[in-house]
Amino acid sequence: MSDYYPYAERFAPLHSMPEEGRSRGEILDELRQMATEENGHWENGHCSGSMYCGDHDHYAFLTEAFGMFAHANALQRDIVPSATRFEGEIIAMTLDMLHGEAITETTPGGLITSGGSGSIAHAMLAYREVARATRGDRRFNVVKPETAHPAFDKACHLFGLELRRAPVDPDTTLVDVDAVAGLIDEDTVAIIGSACNYGYGTVDPMPALSDLALERGVGLHVDGCLGGFILPWGQELGYPIPTFDFRLPGVTSISADTHKYGYAFKGSSVVLFRDVQLRNSQYFYLTDWTGGKYCSPSMDGSRSVGLLAATWASMVTLGREGYLDYARRIFSVADAMQEAVRSHGDLRILGDPTFCFSFTSDDFDIYLVNDRMRLNGWRFNGQQYPNAIHMAVTRPQTQPGVAEQFAVDLNEAVAWAREHADEQASSSAVYGGVAGGMNDEADEFIKMVMADMMDHQLGVPE
Repeated sequence: MSDYYPYAERFAPLHSMPEEGRSRGEILDELRQMATEENGHWENGHCSGSMYCGDHDHYAFLTEAFGMFAHANALQRDIVPSATRFEGEIIAMTLDMLHGEAITETTPGGLITSGGSGSIAHAMLAYREVARATRGDRRFNVVKPETAHPAFDKACHLFGLELRRAPVDPDTTLVDVDAVAGLIDEDTVAIIGSACNYGYGTVDPMPALSDLALERGVGLHVDGCLGGFILPWGQELGYPIPTFDFRLPGVTSISADTHKYGYAFKGSSVVLFRDVQLRNSQYFYLTDWTGGKYCSPSMDGSRSVGLLAATWASMVTLGREGYLDYARRIFSVADAMQEAVRSHGDLRILGDPTFCFSFTSDDFDIYLVNDRMRLNGWRFNGQQYPNAIHMAVTRPQTQPGVAEQFAVDLNEAVAWAREHADEQASSSAVYGGVAGGMNDEADEFIKMVMADMMDHQLGVPE
């Protein structure tokens, strides 16, 4: 019951709408207790990804900005013209960061979406709509690396696109460009590359994918949802990060999450298009509705202007100097953590990663290392095929002593894993964390458990 309905033992569950309202003070106290305890899960820097900023002063600043516009609807630009300013300037700043100045043959544009999945979905919808308008209404396809985010699978499922998966090199973790070429046909609307991919923190060979896209006349979407707001700064700092943005002529769209390394609140992402006409293709119009002529630039209808204001405020308060400074710290800690992994001969880092890395072992189940690290409060993300542990370095890890503690705890965990190599680990790979009590042979069981959990969370508690 506690997994399905947290806090039930401490706070009386609501089975129906309360007859009388509770005092604001009592409600805020209950919320404060939960928030304070849950912040403790990540504040020490032992949590991979998830909390990209971790600065409570920054959060308070964003909360103040959000609060001024929280009640306003971004649909109603006549009474909240600020929404147009925020949205336009967020897109302009993101275009600047991703070298939109290199686009000379068309007019670029963008959309603000609710997150990485939303940005990916809007890009896939745009490619489908352009294809339908120019090639007729039939089933088109998209080619993605196997490592590209499941949001592409979701978008293709929603929009009736066929998804084709290209294999990746098991050593480099990068997509096989020749395999991508072999999957393209007359019904292909776009190919995908990740900068960087979620699992391994590696950047697909974008220059080669750009050349292929131009040669075959298809779009190239760069998924920068994870890396879009930190890789450009890493390039400026001199890290060997391949070009992946609009400087490549074959890149036709890029997704980049402001709610990750843009340090904005959750629920904010940007999708950019080389040509504004590609963006406009997925606008929705209904001109003969009795309620009036209806137009929507995105799948969302009503949106709080508060998120736009807070995202704009985050970007403006940091500026290039702030983003560079935080990127410098994050890459430095990522380097130190990777060196700690490499110091163990029976651990192996997958590919040539950036600020995000994944490691495995050929000598024992790497989830044994995770089992032990969990006892010291570490929360990693799990990979599979092969089993691996993933660490996305964020600002909480840049606190003094965190990288050093990682090395100490890893030493202990590796020694423990060696001693227990003949035992089965209790954790396995579930997106967003490393779950306990499941193994990677139990796909149907995992689906059942997750569906049951969601049913309980979305239904009436017993």
